[in-house]
Amino acid sequence: MESISVFEIIKVGIGPSSSHTMGPWNAAAAFIRIIRRERSVQEVREVFVEFFGSLAKTGIGHGTDIAGMLGLNGEDFKTINTSKIDEKIGHIKNTQMLNLGGEKEIPFIYGHHLVLNMSRSLEYHPNGMIFRAVFEDGTELVQDFYSVGGGFIMSQEKKSIDKHCIRTLYPCHKSSDIVRYCDKLRLDKISDLILMNEESWRPQEETRQEALYIWQQIKECIYKGVNKEGVLPGGLNVSRRAAGINRKLLGEKIYRNIDEWFRLIVETDGNFTNINKWVSCFALAVNEENASFGRIITAPTNGASGVIPAVLMYAQAFTPSTSDDDIARFILVAGEIGTLFKKNATISAAMGGCQAEVGVSSAMAAAGLTEILGGSVGQVLMAAEIAMEHHLGLTCDPIKGLVQIPCIERNTMGAIKAITAAHIALESDPAKAKVTLDEVIQTMWETAQSMNDRFKETSEGGLAIAVNVPEC
Repeated sequence: MESISVFEIIKVGIGPSSSHTMGPWNAAAAFIRIIRRERSVQEVREVFVEFFGSLAKTGIGHGTDIAGMLGLNGEDFKTINTSKIDEKIGHIKNTQMLNLGGEKEIPFIYGHHLVLNMSRSLEYHPNGMIFRAVFEDGTELVQDFYSVGGGFIMSQEKKSIDKHCIRTLYPCHKSSDIVRYCDKLRLDKISDLILMNEESWRPQEETRQEALYIWQQIKECIYKGVNKEGVLPGGLNVSRRAAGINRKLLGEKIYRNIDEWFRLIVETDGNFTNINKWVSCFALAVNEENASFGRIITAPTNGASGVIPAVLMYAQAFTPSTSDDDIARFILVAGEIGTLFKKNATISAAMGGCQAEVGVSSAMAAAGLTEILGGSVGQVLMAAEIAMEHHLGLTCDPIKGLVQIPCIERNTMGAIKAITAAHIALESDPAKAKVTLDEVIQTMWETAQSMNDRFKETSEGGLAIAVNVPEC
């Protein structure tokens, strides 16, 4: 089994969904690369894409169709001006033309060249899609992809399309591996072990800088979220709430930039009620940005993108662990815990329900927080186990297929649970724990396999059908 870098789990992304937006976008880009490798873009006459299963059933609400078109159009979700997305999609639909790979204009009719097939699922994974290119000579190139969570994609042959999975010096595929190597190398901090393993991808200093870059992106995302009001797109008429909470907590205080705003937060009354409100505000801000096709940090998915930012911001604002080293250690440990779930269970709600997204992110955040608050190796892993234990069985049932209800508020709960899990672990003896992290990961996977498909991001069960939301 190959290792996964923490920066494949915690990375820059775009809303509203890692599985349903970023995955299809990555698949479209991968298909363009395959065309270039096998033939050339200039030889393509037409291109078709068909989405199946969960991708189709919640495709409109998750922007799957938008991602497919923009990916084929040669756009990169890491650099695209998110304020121009509607304009670009409008141009494709109105002109019925697509600039394939940014190289060649070809006919593209929505509903003909792009289809959401809600009546069929592909066998390998519920997030399946098939791309087909027809060349000028009449020959075709067909490729299937599967979006398996966190933006990762795979082919039918079950080979990862991502090239960043390699073997590290101290491969940690289970939490027991982490314990074994920390004991062998006499390391008191899990982050020291992860830092050594990340050298398989880049020097240690570059790893630290990447972690700080992630932190900067987190702050900017939260700042954008707390300064935007209005209604989220999609038809549910969900009002943004982070800005209002931010305003109430700061009272009459005025800020002109992100640094002044953060300083005001640090100076506010740090009683339990206020901290609780701030943590909720941070999570809401991120997920409201995510719901609006904003640029966020996928950690480990978009639907769960508010948990780690909220907990890390809590640590920076309300605990003594505020150094750059603390930020790097938090992100390294959180990311590594995410890889354990990725390799031994799933981080895809279409495979495991929301326990695979918010549950995993809560476990990641709990571990990262425990690490920087001085927890031992055992306490860090215990915190992750506690957080996941209390998310087991959590369903994914988004109303109208939008990453809004209950997704946005659910991130606030995941963040609070992560903080609680960390503090419980710090006051506990891991040697007396009855359940290990490996056992809870296995339990989560068994629960996922037993869960009815209606509760796996299909909008066919739970709140998605129990709540009567009129069409707008």
